Amino acid sequence: MLKSLSIKSLYVLALAEGEGVGTAYEYFAKRLVLARWLKNRQAQERKPQRLLIAGLPEKYGSSLDFLQLAQELDVEVTVADERPSALQKLQNSLATAQAEGWLTAVSPQLISLTHLADLSPIDEPFDLCLGSEGLQRLDADHRPDYVRHVQRLASSAALFVPNGDNMAHTNISGLAGVTLAEMQQLLGNAKTGYIDMPPFPPGITRSDEQREQATSGTMEAMAMWGLGYYARLEHFLPTAVRRKQSHIVYALMNLDKELDTDKH
Repeated sequence: MLKSLSIKSLYVLALAEGEGVGTAYEYFAKRLVLARWLKNRQAQERKPQRLLIAGLPEKYGSSLDFLQLAQELDVEVTVADERPSALQKLQNSLATAQAEGWLTAVSPQLISLTHLADLSPIDEPFDLCLGSEGLQRLDADHRPDYVRHVQRLASSAALFVPNGDNMAHTNISGLAGVTLAEMQQLLGNAKTGYIDMPPFPPGITRSDEQREQATSGTMEAMAMWGLGYYARLEHFLPTAVRRKQSHIVYALMNLDKELDTDKH
């Protein structure tokens, strides 16, 4: 079971990656989905032992939120990516977070791929596979190859991609997007949905002084506390609103048994 971490707490990880409150909000929103899903999974089977992070984010962050999840679950972590710069960025971000007292029990194994769609160098099984801001990097022809490898390697998988129906976000972020319909077509019976709809526009930048103030200021702490409640209410909004405003489409795959059908 995951800890109840606030956006203010997760902001430390975002800062370690050189990111800001938008990334901390994203991490919080993803944890809400993963916490419910993993709680149901762990009630049905043994505790996960091994985690694969199949591709690092294209541009924003280094998936330190997934390493935080790994530490809480006490699992071994393998990270695979084809970009040496992304793997080095992860190592630098992890070292920064550890200097702040975070992720001190995590030591991921890094695997360098030749192509994100080709996970064939990995042959050991995993209980859980996670990926964020990676699938959209692949051409449509290569996405099924990536998915087949994930399904081969893991008994459970969760993928998070930029929402292709939110053109404002993809234009500002510079990322390609994948629509919910495309995810459903690609992944079949996976449970899919929308998350990450912060009540502020994307692309906001802050000075180092403002970032430091956000980690210690009372007003900033109260604002982040309010954001946490807002994030919990996202899934009550009409689907049409979330389709156009959410930053992320997610898919949850239970690959070793029939999927449950409850909705988030």
